Amino acid sequence: MKLEILQKMAANIQQQFGEQLLRAAQVVEEQIDQEMNKLENLEEDDLEVIRRQRMEQMKKAQKDKIEMLSNGHGKYEEVADEKEFFEATKKSDRVVCLFYLPGNFRCKIIDKHFEILARRHVGTRFIHINAEKAQFLSTRLNIRVIPTIAIIVKQNTVDYIRGFDDLGGKDDFTTETLEHRLARSDVITVEKKHVAPAKKKIIRSGVDEYDNEEDW
Repeated sequence: MKLEILQKMAANIQQQFGEQLLRAAQVVEEQIDQEMNKLENLEEDDLEVIRRQRMEQMKKAQKDKIEMLSNGHGKYEEVADEKEFFEATKKSDRVVCLFYLPGNFRCKIIDKHFEILARRHVGTRFIHINAEKAQFLSTRLNIRVIPTIAIIVKQNTVDYIRGFDDLGGKDDFTTETLEHRLARSDVITVEKKHVAPAKKKIIRSGVDEYDNEEDW
């Protein structure tokens, strides 16, 4: 008796599930039919409007790119002083700036990655400035560790990357590691994908093997 009841319940559930799948398929099919009808009913004038809109979008995108390139986007450059820094942040909505000191080898590591990222993310301006020559700016932005990366969006400093702690605490981090860290601050955009966790830094004899950050 119990077996018959269970069999009937299973049959009812299977029937209901099948009916739900059928209804869902019908809804999807109706939506596709509606979109197809819209396309079929488009007149030549409608197609011309769509074509013109697309052309205008492409022209605007090209114009914006040319303007950004003229403002220093697409390459990694040094700004000589605070005046040039503020000019860069006024002309570009998204700016990534490395505060460096001459001779600091960790700054040179950042340089290598920024050369790549500047070409990859043309919509963002990548610059670097000698902290010794921009002491007012360094004080204003509370730059105490070299290297420090300041992230500026629409003339507001929204984030910092101080040293290499956010990059795994090691010198051999990948360009993609830095890229995804910058993307967390919305200063660049990257496709969402799995990123392997950063490796732990090695500490031997109580001394951090990778500690080459300078207090400033």
